[in-house]
Amino acid sequence: MTTKTIDPKELSQRECYQILSAAVAPRPICFASTIDKAGKVNLSPYSFFNVFSSNPPVMVFSPNRSGRNNTTKNTHDNILEVPEVTINIVNHAIVEQMSLASTAYAKGVDEFVKSGLTPVASNKVKPPRVGEAPVAFECKVNQVIELGDGPGAGNLVIAEVVKIHIQEKYLDEAGKLPTEGLDLVARMGGSYYCRAIPEALFEIPKPLREKGIGVDQLPESVRNSAVLTGNNLGRLGNLKALPSPTDITAIAQHKEVQKLATIPSERERQQGAHQLAQVWLEQGEVEAALSLLIWVEGSQG
Repeated sequence: MTTKTIDPKELSQRECYQILSAAVAPRPICFASTIDKAGKVNLSPYSFFNVFSSNPPVMVFSPNRSGRNNTTKNTHDNILEVPEVTINIVNHAIVEQMSLASTAYAKGVDEFVKSGLTPVASNKVKPPRVGEAPVAFECKVNQVIELGDGPGAGNLVIAEVVKIHIQEKYLDEAGKLPTEGLDLVARMGGSYYCRAIPEALFEIPKPLREKGIGVDQLPESVRNSAVLTGNNLGRLGNLKALPSPTDITAIAQHKEVQKLATIPSERERQQGAHQLAQVWLEQGEVEAALSLLIWVEGSQG
């Protein structure tokens, strides 16, 4: 395995940005609506963005300086004049209009008009929200941290959420906001985006309440398996305990395991067991998979 190691100080701003934006992805999109002291509205998307606190609810995004001419974004200038922002969430239904709004129009040009999106008056801040957005957050800006004064330098906008708007069609019967129905889009490198459609989503059990045994507690033959992947090992290591002797004895009675037991070659029997365990892991049968792996370990020799 070879690795290319790079000192970012030896890269141009454009080269560094290309690596960062390609590797740190997908990134959620902050579709920011701001207003200047004259009352002129600006609407622009930023993908250097995320949520950083739920109590208080705080979001942070960065309207970076232009990499071409080092100018600051209208969003940044507006927030210094009126420290408020409405952060609109982008889904696939409005992604093309969002992209159009990213055009570097002159200060004072209303991107709501250019993009054809609907401005809706906010309740607690001056900048309007995007009516078509599935979720919108009215925010007061607590702080702006300027990270530099050269091309590509970031300006961290720390924004506290003071009002949330959710289109009711995206809520489930319990009034919750399920992620699988939002059809969100995210920014990738270059001109690429990705779409969080249900087929692209998958779940991983979170080890929040009980500690997993860890990969280090798995048999050495499992840790060094030529079949099992790192993801397979991670799922096995998330179990709260090793299987009991009763579990292992029971798995030995499984029809497919009994077929494995007839294989005379230890190496082929182990490989077959690891392949079957991988199938079971993909089906969510994690306890059975680990019982099988420990059974085959005990059947050797």
